[in-house]
Amino acid sequence: MILINCPNCGPRNSSEFRHAGEAGKVRDVTTADPATWRRYLYEQDNPLGWVTESWFHTNGCRSFLRAERHTGTNEIRWVLPIDDLGDVTERAKGNNP
Repeated sequence: MILINCPNCGPRNSSEFRHAGEAGKVRDVTTADPATWRRYLYEQDNPLGWVTESWFHTNGCRSFLRAERHTGTNEIRWVLPIDDLGDVTERAKGNNP
């Protein structure tokens, strides 16, 4: 079980959320050829370590969130509303407000 500390609802089981993908990944629907679309959809990075991801709280506040999660341990370092990221570098160092 992954516990996600929603800034609006408090700690919740990850089953209440929908993983919305890698943060900052942008698709270009106007110029992408079929090969580019295939790479976008199916050839995902799968790094070991800390990654920043987008999540949607489907069974709670219905907010989009940004979280940093370790892909090996599923530990979540921080969670923020997408519109309130602030200085994520300081958060990564453990300096949470």
